[in-house]
This record gives sequence, C-alpha cells and structure tokens, in this order.
Amino acid sequence: MQNRVLLIEDDDELRMLLARYLTSQGFQVREAANGRDGLALATGQDCDIVVLDIMLPDINGLDVLRELRSRAHLPVILLTARGEETDRIVGFEVGADDYIPKPCNPRELVARLQALLRRIAWDQQTGVEAGRCYGDLRVEPGQRRIYQNDQPLDLTGTEYEVLQVLLAHAGGVVRKTDLMQWALGRRLEAHDRTLDMHISNLRKKLGNEPSPRIETVRGLGYSYRVPES
Repeated sequence: MQNRVLLIEDDDELRMLLARYLTSQGFQVREAANGRDGLALATGQDCDIVVLDIMLPDINGLDVLRELRSRAHLPVILLTARGEETDRIVGFEVGADDYIPKPCNPRELVARLQALLRRIAWDQQTGVEAGRCYGDLRVEPGQRRIYQNDQPLDLTGTEYEVLQVLLAHAGGVVRKTDLMQWALGRRLEAHDRTLDMHISNLRKKLGNEPSPRIETVRGLGYSYRVPES
C-alpha cells in the first residue's frame, strides 16, 4: 500500500518538483497551493503525512498547523526558510514532528518521510507494552496514545516516539545520539536542537511538579524518572 503524502506548498515549481520525485519513490501525492485547500484535504482523511510550507499566501503555515492539530494527529514535516530558527522553535511548540530548511533537497525529504513513517510502524519494537503503567502514565501503542491519569496527553507523533523510548528505559539513561536515532530516525548533528525542543515541550505537557520527569544527564542524555506514588 502506498503512503499518502499531502504537499502544501504555494511555489508551483517547487511543489511540482517535489511531487514528481515523491511519486517516483512510491508515494501517492496530493497537492495544495494554499492553507485552506491543504486543511480541507488533511482533515478529509486523504493523507497519512503532511509536508507543510510555513510561508503560504492565504494562511500562515503555523496557523495551518495549529488548526490541523486541533482536528487531527497527522505527522507533519515543516518546510522552513533556511536560518529561521524562530519559525522552527514555534513550529515544534505548535506540534510539528520535523522540519527541513529550504531550498529542499528531494532526497532528504524522502529520507525524512520514510524515517517518520518507520517510527510510526515500529511501535511494537520499542519495548513498551500495551497498557503498561509508569506511575500516572499509561501507554497504548495500538492507539499511539499515552494517558496521564487516564486523560490522553496531547502529543505530536514525534513527542510520542521520544516519550515512549524514554519510558521503555525508565530509570536509566538514554544517550542523546540513541534517542535521536530511535525516536527521530536520524543521526544527531552538531548544533541540531530538534531533540532539545521536543524534550522541552514534553516537560511542559507532563508538568514539572515537584520536579521535571525528564532529567538531563549532563554529557550523556536524558532519563525518565517515574514519580513516586
């Protein structure tokens, strides 16, 4: 079965280039040249994953992402202007799973898409058992949901992956290089703050009382501390 990609990009030349390449790599591609059409397609269950440009003519891509997150939990990769770190940070805060700076290399986009889709398909290999509890958290891999006090946490796909890897190694230390590979599907590069942003968002969503659940182990990585009951 072909993976269905929704490509929301107003640059006609770039959109057609990426669409042709994705199609040649076995993806089924739907296209939208503006935010409103993209939202309609995304919420109509016509795709498995979304590639979203931040700069759109009608609705800012970040606003499209906010609206999409209020309706669905589709994985989203942002296309951002090179060097615009603020857009990337806000994008992760709103709910993006990954980003690629423009101009976009089609081969890199395919690699990111495949990595994200693999992570979604490989939940059963993480070591987290369905229904297992970690203090007030309960993991349901079949639903791709993590519950806190029986209420579903509002997590992006990548935040879910990061958290379940940490839970699978609760009490131990997961090296940043391993967490980047296992949860985001790529190597940790110098000055790449993607993982740090996801950890920051998870800490906010999990709450910091009486202390952060996800602890930074300086020089190594991160450790999930199960709260005492």
